[in-house]
Amino acid sequence: MNKVQLIQALDSYARRCDDEEEEFVSAMHTFVTTKNDPFSRQTAAGHITASAWILDTNRTHALLCHHRKLDMWVQLGGHLEPSLDDSVHAGALREAYEESGLGAIKAMSPNIFDIDIHAIPAHGDEAEHLHYDVRYLFAARSANAVQLTPESKELAWVRLDEIHKVSTEKSLLRMAKKATQFLRKSTH
Repeated sequence: MNKVQLIQALDSYARRCDDEEEEFVSAMHTFVTTKNDPFSRQTAAGHITASAWILDTNRTHALLCHHRKLDMWVQLGGHLEPSLDDSVHAGALREAYEESGLGAIKAMSPNIFDIDIHAIPAHGDEAEHLHYDVRYLFAARSANAVQLTPESKELAWVRLDEIHKVSTEKSLLRMAKKATQFLRKSTH
């Protein structure tokens, strides 16, 4: 995993992020530049995680998972695996495959789609810590069967304009709005 590569991606993202995320960009930039290994789960304060915002090929639905431990609807994603992931983007794609069972997932952009910093409650031997989550935009066919993993209670394709019905989570609503805006721009 390459810190310089992530810092460059964050700098690029900072030029196009919305006001709400400027604080996240600054905090994540500081975290990446000051921690010896910001990608490691052993970094006590928190670590970089990777997520996939997956749209269906009609671009009307996003694939969400009802996370078993957190008991809430979230996008697919998780911890980076240094032995498997050569970049945060690669980690997001790997997590998407692992958590969905989908056979074909296509990157819609190599650039960061969204970022978020959120607290993860203590669980077992793990103390409460922060996830510095970097999110990328992907597409997959909703007709392809998804497969539950032990991490999820449920997987569902949810209409972008109905995500507010399954979650009031600010970052999910923000990504639904961004996806709609991204799609509007790409069709004009």
